Amino acid sequence: MSSQTFSALVVEQDDGGQDVRIRELSSDILPTDEVLVQVAYSSLNYKDGLAVTGKGKILRQPFMAPGIDFAGTVIESASPQYKAGDRVVLTGWGVGEKHWGGFSQLNRVPAAWLVPLPEGLDLRQSMAIGTAGFTAALCVLALEAQGLQPSEREVVVTGAAGGVGSVAVALLARAGYRVIASTGRLHEAGYLRELGAHEIVDRALFTQPGRPLERERWAGAVDTVGGATLAGLLRSMAYHSAVAACGNAGGAEFTASVFPFILRGVRLVGVESVLVEAALRHAAWERLARELSLSAIEKMTEVIALAAVPSYAEQITEGQIRGRIVVDVNAGKRQ
Repeated sequence: MSSQTFSALVVEQDDGGQDVRIRELSSDILPTDEVLVQVAYSSLNYKDGLAVTGKGKILRQPFMAPGIDFAGTVIESASPQYKAGDRVVLTGWGVGEKHWGGFSQLNRVPAAWLVPLPEGLDLRQSMAIGTAGFTAALCVLALEAQGLQPSEREVVVTGAAGGVGSVAVALLARAGYRVIASTGRLHEAGYLRELGAHEIVDRALFTQPGRPLERERWAGAVDTVGGATLAGLLRSMAYHSAVAACGNAGGAEFTASVFPFILRGVRLVGVESVLVEAALRHAAWERLARELSLSAIEKMTEVIALAAVPSYAEQITEGQIRGRIVVDVNAGKRQ
């Protein structure tokens, strides 16, 4: 296929810092992989915010389009798995870090990295879910694999107003769990109740000094924060409960007692969403398409253009973004 011109938000790094702007490029610069995709939407995740602002060492190439996920339509394919016209979704695999990212109107990737667009979702909705929602689904599946079932005891979600937290609240509530949402933004209580939270608690509940073991409360937990929040959360986990830990916005290190683990049998389960094996990847997307209501998706979603990404990236790294930000990479093109 002859080369095409497309727009992308590019971060160019050198010893003096980094330059972030939209560029017009030729498709000749894309990787020589099997499937060429016309990207429709990406999403803005915390990791993308670190990449665009330069606050984290995320990008492994000096000239790179960030964006760790995307959804779009296959233009051409050298793989029998996909054909032109197929609608696909991608999360993970180092896209937007080591591999050209989703803040781009075109991308070329290996067929094995793609997932067919789940039935019941359109391309925009799939990115309203995106990496954050995919991670939330993996957390719920991990807790259920540890034996979590709906009961009178509560399940807590930390960082509940963020992207992963919002989807986790909605998924758990839909599945019949009594969900408690922890947040530092108590003004978002109404939003979290609309997603299905039974009660809202201040995040300070988990960061105050306490005994190595507190009163049992939580049957399970999705922790998107890390740091002192995770340490405090462990103290009040119930016997034989589990915590699915997937984030570090509150710190990459924590100090905790071994007592929750050796006296209550609490399990700390790490959840990553980059190199997920195919069967689990498909199971998570099927769960999202089946159980995450479209109304919940709409409540938590804002759509922006590529040009707005830098300002929103700053906000997401400061914990100022509610829910999910979808990036319409063709917004300017349509106007």
